[in-house]
Amino acid sequence: MTEFPKTEIEALWAPWRVEYFQRSEPAGDFLLAAAQTTEDEAHLVVARRRSTFLIMNRYPYAAGHIMAVPYRKVAGLDALSEGEMVELWSMVILAQKILREVVKAQGFNIGINSGACAGAGVEDHLHVHIVPRWEGDSNFLPVIGQVRIIPEALMGTYQKLREAAFRAESC
Repeated sequence: MTEFPKTEIEALWAPWRVEYFQRSEPAGDFLLAAAQTTEDEAHLVVARRRSTFLIMNRYPYAAGHIMAVPYRKVAGLDALSEGEMVELWSMVILAQKILREVVKAQGFNIGINSGACAGAGVEDHLHVHIVPRWEGDSNFLPVIGQVRIIPEALMGTYQKLREAAFRAESC
């Protein structure tokens, strides 16, 4: 029988995470770079529309963490045109739809970090986080161990989300 607290640290193996710390991040605004490229897979762009796109978060809080982003680099919602605003929220809805299908999300945390003090990693390029959630997905690891477990490699999830987005947009 194991005693609590444990006297030894147990190993938690997630060898696919090597892709996170071996990757050299592109210089500058990765959102602007993704907006301006046609290399969607390299930038993890899941779907594109006229003025917005969906991109996977390279450092996700949960499997399938996506961001909806306007192509135009603006710092706040008040700088968007009405058309951009409608399309941005339409992309949030698309993200929820494909996350329900692909990762079987049961709920979502949806939010905007506006300004550095609010945690915005790219504070001058507005983006909306769509983080899938599941009943009972909270456990001791994030609280006590400061560790999150992402159960699938990024590119595996990306391919599934991209295919689901294509199907959803084709309907």
